[in-house]
Amino acid sequence: MTFTAADEARVLASVPTGLLIDGVWRGSSDGATLDVEDPATGSKIATVASASEADGLAALDAAHRAQRAWAKTAPRYRAEILRAAYERVIELSDDFAILMSLEMGKPFAEAKGEVLYGAEFLRWFSEEAARVAGRFATAPDGKMRLMVQKRPVGPSLFITPWNFPLAMATRKIAPAIAAGCTMVLKPAALTPLTSLLFAKVLVEVGVPAGVINVIPTAKSGPVTGPLIRDPRLRKLSFTGSTPVGRRLIADASERVLRVSMELGGNAPFLVFADADLDKAVDGAMLAKLRNMGEACTAANRMIVHSSVAEAFATRLAARMQALKVARGLEDGANIGPIIDESSRNSIHELVTDAVGKGAKVLTGGHIPPGEGYFYPPTVLTGVTRDARILQEEVFGPVAPIVTFETEDEAVELANDTEYGLVAYAFTKDLNRGLRLAETLEVGMFGLNTGIVSNPAAPFGGVKASGVGREGGLEGIEEYLETVYVGIADPFD
Repeated sequence: MTFTAADEARVLASVPTGLLIDGVWRGSSDGATLDVEDPATGSKIATVASASEADGLAALDAAHRAQRAWAKTAPRYRAEILRAAYERVIELSDDFAILMSLEMGKPFAEAKGEVLYGAEFLRWFSEEAARVAGRFATAPDGKMRLMVQKRPVGPSLFITPWNFPLAMATRKIAPAIAAGCTMVLKPAALTPLTSLLFAKVLVEVGVPAGVINVIPTAKSGPVTGPLIRDPRLRKLSFTGSTPVGRRLIADASERVLRVSMELGGNAPFLVFADADLDKAVDGAMLAKLRNMGEACTAANRMIVHSSVAEAFATRLAARMQALKVARGLEDGANIGPIIDESSRNSIHELVTDAVGKGAKVLTGGHIPPGEGYFYPPTVLTGVTRDARILQEEVFGPVAPIVTFETEDEAVELANDTEYGLVAYAFTKDLNRGLRLAETLEVGMFGLNTGIVSNPAAPFGGVKASGVGREGGLEGIEEYLETVYVGIADPFD
């Protein structure tokens, strides 16, 4: 599809540019603002209010005041709000996709896919809202009745990243609404517009004042720090880098604040000698290049059996070289820009390190001239074990390939990282696939597929990739407390 400047201007004009606090759109208390940039051009596309510490506390005040009444609403009422939000997001899917492409760069078709994926969390948790259940039992000694019930955790703080600005918001907000929690959302400063438009939708479909509060800010620590220390806050959910997640967990530990952390990844992509190479390359394209490789689920280490490594690398490089690298709203664009210049420089630094240690570039591997923060899809072979790119999350469209001889060696290479979010493997041997599912140190595993994310499945990792799960039956449990009530024997 081709979009005009008028299309872009219309969508941008529909986005609120203030803070949403207690149902009111307003400016920052100190008048501060932040600019939003199109990474394909480096030009400013919007200016929004930048919350101060006082604004953050005002948002928590509103969430705290609204919590008791919101927790008492009927589950079906909350379910219907979520269903209405789902339908409205689908109606506005083109607008959301245009907006995401403008503020973070992904091609329109991929952005549209994120809209559909993100909206599914609204639909999924609309169906889960009425299914929260406890249990009632007789104690083993017969002297008491045991009642176990669930209740909302309470006011929650959500800190979301820039790379999936709609899906990361819906993945947290939908289960919180379903469970009966109020919330404060702090979207990434690089991509606040999608969250602001989504908040506008929630207000339109009837989410009461104070239940959802949105505070974009250029001063994340000074604004969120006081909230984390405030005893009224009961839950923190963060998606982002592992170093930041570690600091937030340390801060939250002061109050024993309940946390969910979806952190970094360094996913291995295993290709065995018996794999269907065409399917493996298809899977690698999906697992590596989703969101230009700027995803925690991206396949960052291609671990390929030596007997098929050359064929796999050649086919993968040919596929990557054929992609169109362009502004996301340009017709036929496959790969958009990297989010900002420093991120692109970090990607190129890892490539340069690998090449300096003996890796060969089959395609890509350079910073192109011109405006915007583009980086071409890149395939590296002969990557040595001491290359930084095998240990650090590249967060870009770069596929380093290393080889293995045995299954044990492949597993050892795959697990040789502090991260444990997701792994992928291609093999025709089902027994091997089941062994891998039990030996790979990850929270998610894609067998003969390059996609694992699904709203109906629990998303999350192990080791330094985080704690807690989002989505699936498990997702709503993150926003519920378990309360046990002991009842005297009624027949005593």
